[in-house]
Amino acid sequence: MGAAMRRIHVGNALSAFGLGFTVPYLYVYVAQVRGLGAMTAGLVLAVFAVAALVVLPFAGRAIVRRGPLPVLLTALVTASVGSLSLGLSSHASTVLLSAAALGAGQAVMQPALATMIVDCSTSETRSRAFATQFFLQNLGLGVGGLIGGHLVDTSSAASFTLLFAIEAAMFLLLVVVMATLRLPRAPRMEGAPTSSAGSSWKQLLSNRAMVQLCVLGFVLFFACYGQFESGLSAYGVEAAGISTSALGSALAANTAMIVVAQFAVLRFVERQKRSRVIAVVGLIWAVAWVTAGFAGLGHGSHEMAAAAFVSTYALFGLGEAMLSPTVAPLVADLAPEGMAGQYNSAFALVKQLALAVGPAVGGPMGASLHTPYIVTFLLFSLGITYLALRLGRQLTAVQDQPFLRKSRVVAQGGTQQESIAA
Repeated sequence: MGAAMRRIHVGNALSAFGLGFTVPYLYVYVAQVRGLGAMTAGLVLAVFAVAALVVLPFAGRAIVRRGPLPVLLTALVTASVGSLSLGLSSHASTVLLSAAALGAGQAVMQPALATMIVDCSTSETRSRAFATQFFLQNLGLGVGGLIGGHLVDTSSAASFTLLFAIEAAMFLLLVVVMATLRLPRAPRMEGAPTSSAGSSWKQLLSNRAMVQLCVLGFVLFFACYGQFESGLSAYGVEAAGISTSALGSALAANTAMIVVAQFAVLRFVERQKRSRVIAVVGLIWAVAWVTAGFAGLGHGSHEMAAAAFVSTYALFGLGEAMLSPTVAPLVADLAPEGMAGQYNSAFALVKQLALAVGPAVGGPMGASLHTPYIVTFLLFSLGITYLALRLGRQLTAVQDQPFLRKSRVVAQGGTQQESIAA
């Protein structure tokens, strides 16, 4: 791992650490601490999603034209201003404007950092680089949330202001860390600065493999990430009678599984076909939904229901650990030279759409339609397996299994040595 990649990973950890301070407590802060009510708090969460959907179509174009580093620095400053302003705001209008700035900055950070990882890695090292990114993001979020939970006091607005100030400081610290970063010169598409944004999107949409990956990505994020804090938690409380402490344990089990399993599964995942790895994740998540069904519909003891629910979140974590070195590197490998920023932004846009639609659909179903909820998302998980296998037919052998490139290089090297010896 070179110096540039180490600094990028430090940046990922710092940004996740800062977000962990505030994200779990945003609803409570707006609705109760500032006394703006549940409606305004819900609008704030919606603004995060809307801001991301507005800026991401333009972020990819900016990354292609200006490079990922200037775009990242702009996003960090915007997020820092939004975070500090949010901590000081007491009126609905300023809270919503601050949330828009924070949400837009956060959204643009993702494809910018992902493109920097692509620029600083090769096809052989990319899976490990993205696995490390995912590991540090979850670790940063977990540690940040843990420390933030000990600092907040719902009776004191000043304690929340401190949290948002710490988050803003993390973003500014990341600006300092990244400002002097020297990235390798990335290949650029001929004529990219003068081509229109519409032609860039047209080129992306003509890539059948990328379109299928985006469809698959939507289903992945809709059926898993979009349910964690909405439908699945509502289902656990209403159908399985899970306590808030057990729900917290389930979320902790998810993070713990990712931290423990990430590098344990990496060596296995690196040598397999990516499409088959994603297909296996769909089957693992199908088992997770069956386990969740047992927790809420199995009429077992409260302890058994709680254990099954915790196991559900742990199984989701195992699938996430397998996806992190698989999906993001595949997006990069599908992108033409110089277009990684555009492709990363497009995939981030798909992710945001899924995260916006997922809670809206899953929340009401998980709270009241218990059996249909489990059956629906069990079918979505099996759909992931089908879509992954179908995607595999659109990929080249090396795109689907980058390890083949390394094997061929070794084989060619051996042949050359043998010919020299002869």
